[in-house]
Amino acid sequence: MRVVLTGGGTGGHIYPALAVAGEISRQNPQAAFLYIGSKNGLEANLVPRQGMPFQSVEISGLKRKLSLDNLKTLWKFVQAVGDAKKMLRQFQPDVVIGTGGYVCGPVVYAASRLGIPTMIHEQNVVPGLTNKFLARSATRVAVSFSESLPLFPAGKTVLTGNPRATEVMHGDKAKGRSFLGVAQDKQIVLIFGGSRGARAINEAVLDAVERFASFPNTHFVYVTGEVHFSSIQAALQQKGDIPANLSVLPFVHNMPDVLAATHVLVGRAGASTLAEITALGVPAILIPSPYVTNNHQEKNARGLERAGAAKVILERELSGESLMAELSALLADRQTWEEMRKSSLTLGMPRAAATIVENLLEIAKGK
Repeated sequence: MRVVLTGGGTGGHIYPALAVAGEISRQNPQAAFLYIGSKNGLEANLVPRQGMPFQSVEISGLKRKLSLDNLKTLWKFVQAVGDAKKMLRQFQPDVVIGTGGYVCGPVVYAASRLGIPTMIHEQNVVPGLTNKFLARSATRVAVSFSESLPLFPAGKTVLTGNPRATEVMHGDKAKGRSFLGVAQDKQIVLIFGGSRGARAINEAVLDAVERFASFPNTHFVYVTGEVHFSSIQAALQQKGDIPANLSVLPFVHNMPDVLAATHVLVGRAGASTLAEITALGVPAILIPSPYVTNNHQEKNARGLERAGAAKVILERELSGESLMAELSALLADRQTWEEMRKSSLTLGMPRAAATIVENLLEIAKGK
């Protein structure tokens, strides 16, 4: 089987594509892959690390009002479609899957024009602009939430879940603890602002960090995002003594292992993160990003909150004090933690990647 994957901009688009590739490889070790992304996107760094062939097209996003920039973007789109067609003709894939981000637009559209079966995957409750556009020409549409089903063409849309749910099921708790250097008798709180980090979460953690030492049975793992790492390190040094139960990292590439060892997650409410924690049953304190299209992260997070799987703090309400109030209550109450864990597991879709692969095989065979 020959598969082209495309998706870019943030880890929330890239990691689901890599999770699909991982599941295909588990089922068919002889499968061949090509990833088409943007040369300036995060995927240009993450994908080659996986040993996967990577090629790029040049593309940017449309602005939501008429402008000269939009005309330039449309011209780039036309050029990117032409470039993508050349790559696709050369690679000769059986199927193309796009997992979101601007780069999916020209690649999936080019594939559909060449008659290659295509699938798009929508991670969030509210579809992005690119997937709305591609839904008309894609062979099949996969969604992560049942609430998204009415927002796409009924005849070709299926509920699969997010493939990151499957990927984290292969995580190794012992390897996660070993990587972090945390003993078995310590519970782990993972603070993670997404692949690029989150300034508001970083500021709240800096405000709260002195209080971490009052939880001797807990180890805090604070992932700043590479762009924020140096400034956070400098700010911590200015504060003086860094708690011994705190690890500060710029990025985590073995997230399935780390999540397998995690007791509580503090982080954004991106769709991939929610798929991961519900597959594993990790209680969470979610701080949705207010800077995303259609406020989709809050909508994602509220679903977990209603189910009893997470607590939500809006960014405008976030501070060191509000964060520690929620975190302290959760760490102190084992019964509440257990109830949240069970609620989280009821939302998980650990077979998501396998379901997506089943659909890919079907459309590749023309079903």
